[in-house]
Amino acid sequence: MGSSSSKTMKVSNKKGKMKSSNDDYVEAIVCQESDIQENEMKSFELGDAGKILLVKQNGKLSAIGSKCTHYGAPLHTGVLGNGRVRCPWHGACFNTVTGDIEDFPGLDSLPCYQVEVQDGGGVKVRAKKAEVKSSKRIKDMVSRDRTVGTTFVVVGGGPAGASCVETLRQEGFRGRIVFVCKEQALPYDRVKTSKALDVKLDSITFRTASFYKEHGIEVLTGTEVIGLNPEAKVLKLSSGNELKYDAVFLGTGSDARRPPIPGADLKNIFVVRTIEDSYGISGQLGPEKNIVILGASFVGMEAAASCVEKAKSVTVIGRDTVPFRAVLGEEIGARLMALFKEKNVLFKMQSGVARFLAGPSGDTVSQVELADGSTLPADICVLGIGSSPATKFLDGSGVDMDKSGAIIVNKHLESNIKGVYAGGDNAYAPILDTTACIGHWQLAHYHGRIAALNMAGKETEVQTVPFFWTMLFGKGVRFAGYAPKFDEVVIGGSLEELKFVAHYIVGDRVAAVATIGSDPVAAKFAELVSTGKQLLKSDLQPDAMAWTKK
Repeated sequence: MGSSSSKTMKVSNKKGKMKSSNDDYVEAIVCQESDIQENEMKSFELGDAGKILLVKQNGKLSAIGSKCTHYGAPLHTGVLGNGRVRCPWHGACFNTVTGDIEDFPGLDSLPCYQVEVQDGGGVKVRAKKAEVKSSKRIKDMVSRDRTVGTTFVVVGGGPAGASCVETLRQEGFRGRIVFVCKEQALPYDRVKTSKALDVKLDSITFRTASFYKEHGIEVLTGTEVIGLNPEAKVLKLSSGNELKYDAVFLGTGSDARRPPIPGADLKNIFVVRTIEDSYGISGQLGPEKNIVILGASFVGMEAAASCVEKAKSVTVIGRDTVPFRAVLGEEIGARLMALFKEKNVLFKMQSGVARFLAGPSGDTVSQVELADGSTLPADICVLGIGSSPATKFLDGSGVDMDKSGAIIVNKHLESNIKGVYAGGDNAYAPILDTTACIGHWQLAHYHGRIAALNMAGKETEVQTVPFFWTMLFGKGVRFAGYAPKFDEVVIGGSLEELKFVAHYIVGDRVAAVATIGSDPVAAKFAELVSTGKQLLKSDLQPDAMAWTKK
């Protein structure tokens, strides 16, 4: 059967909403049942509407959106797990039957389409044209019920907070939700602020103000929580107001570090944390400008890559021998450093800044003096030397924190004080077989969801595999697992061609993998670990890439 040709007009239902007409739908036979095997997924065209993803597991066929709702990765190139598909780029997971998002990044779920196997074996799929085109769906949310007197407060306008408020409504919480955001902006894709310094806020904002209003979520932008009294269950706000809560989620993230170096308060010295920071840097760029970046971190290196074609010079100052050595290892750090040098980025490694020097105006940086006494011209300086949990407002509150200031939480993301939850960059939380504070975008999204489930009374433990990524001169770096320290690195593929898989060995097991040009191997490793399995060092012999082909 081909696409439906019946034509009907849209009509109003009794509530005044518009019903969809048949013209809004498309249906077609996309393949024969024999074209897709058990435990297989394939992408098919659905008429002229676009592609859908067909999955066969446990003898049943299901059809869902074909592209990841995060950045649009084609899911048929990802990893099919037990009842879910994992994105090949950044590890987001979607239920293959419902399309619901189950791990992150991203906020939207996939649309789910009707599937019917006809006599003769043709597989017919019916779907809304708009959903096929967008490959996105917002999960259904309950409405605010003002007779429910419970108030949940979510603090922090990052990915953890954004995920938390939506999950609360999706999981049936009808009480009051207050979403406190320090920045004047609504939650946005902060990852892009260092990768593309000239990005526009309206292009990376997660949701509109009308979205939050429609779902009964009160948003306070430009408002900071400056104190917490857990006995009275009260938050003190920068506006001078107080806010009572029944449960609170603290997703305040982290603050970029500023070094105690003379001259660090001069103008044109920036951190890269907010969209305003990005605007500040991009507004100063020009072909005559010299840029100095302190710190060969991911943020610093992303900023270097973003600036180098828009400036006279870009110089990265780092303490280590090569960038990323502690995270990716010496060999990969050296190869990525060579890539940056090919793109005309300069380096001063095993060095540091002694002081920032002002120019004739007296208040704007013009030079940096290095630890050895030499100087570099600097019209703009970018600080990429790490961050600290944004938790100073909790001093004296009784909330337990580790020595870094991260909030110590249990497997349900609840702190030592009942009703006080935390997640994201500011949480010292269980992860795999340990506990750590990890500043990953994916993990913050996930924490927001898990905390919301527990706040809503649906007891759920943290169970995810850390996954982070960066993009450097068009080369996508994926990292799955957790290996803050490792015994050795086993590399398969070609480091020179930047197409490889690096295995981080702790004892006799592979604790993490990093890849470039080898999708979806990082996603495959994350899926393997998520099922409780292990990849052993012995599995890498004699061919380190053999496991990726199974």
